[in-house]
Amino acid sequence: MEMENLDRLFSPQVENTSEKIVEEGLRPKNFSEYVGQRKVIDNIEVMVKSATKRNAHMDHVLLSGPPGLGKTSLAMIIAEELKSELHVISGPAIERKGDLAAVLTNLNPKDVLFIDEIHRMHIAVEEMLYSAMEDFRLDILIGQGAAARTMEINLPPFTLIGATTRSGLLSNPLRDRFMAHLHFGFYSNDELEKIITNNCPKIKLKVSKEATHQIARRSRGTPRMANRVLRRVRDFAVVYDKDVVQLEDIKRPLELLDIDQMGLDAMDRRILSIISDYYGGGPVGIDALCATLGEDRGTIEDVYEPFLLKEGFILRTPRGRMISEKAQKHIDSNKL
Repeated sequence: MEMENLDRLFSPQVENTSEKIVEEGLRPKNFSEYVGQRKVIDNIEVMVKSATKRNAHMDHVLLSGPPGLGKTSLAMIIAEELKSELHVISGPAIERKGDLAAVLTNLNPKDVLFIDEIHRMHIAVEEMLYSAMEDFRLDILIGQGAAARTMEINLPPFTLIGATTRSGLLSNPLRDRFMAHLHFGFYSNDELEKIITNNCPKIKLKVSKEATHQIARRSRGTPRMANRVLRRVRDFAVVYDKDVVQLEDIKRPLELLDIDQMGLDAMDRRILSIISDYYGGGPVGIDALCATLGEDRGTIEDVYEPFLLKEGFILRTPRGRMISEKAQKHIDSNKL
């Protein structure tokens, strides 16, 4: 495979733009900077230290959980701690077996390969990973019919980190080849406040304690959302020459982002309103709901539902989705 064709598979790690530099700068650089997910971090630290002492590759790890909780950031830290090179690719980008073969044969010993959305890999491509993960070997079929033969390609020992928002969609053979399966949960408000406090100096911003608390409350338990809000608040602080951002200063940025006092955005409220108004509060099947919303099922289930379920706005029943009394009160209050 030509180098330019191989390059298209990898997610760019550094772009020459100020926004990309800011985004990368907000990521934690080591385990001590990583806030939250203590069980995950404790497990990973032991695995990294063990691999370092053994002078070997780290075992393969599967990271699961809703988007925006720090799976990619953790993969970067792992590679840094192992003093290895990190290769980041997206599962859907690996369209053919040859794509995966090109990626794997270009790895060096102890490299870290991070596959995001690994559950979206094609099954034929996924099957190539079995021997690669277990025996560090590629079995490639050459030719057809009676003349077909298998060629073995030995691979250097490497670490595969798979990230998924829907671990249930992974096949059992692939899931069983990961030595650790670690789940990311939503962050508490206290943890988000700490992340916001740590990141303010990185973007040269001062935020009052009250404003920090409010940003954390409206960040959906997700560091990515907290950082997104923080950057919009920074923009307003720059435009209006605010030395210290106070509680009243964050109201306008939150309004423009369409985030209400419960942390729900426009799509969250639309989901709840449609279940309430179109389907009498439910139950409604997920396919009918997606058709009414005009949204992809995966987007609803991966991006929006986890937070709505966690906060008790939506109930899953054998007959479909229903909204809770808490959700109905929130809908009614927004209509006033």
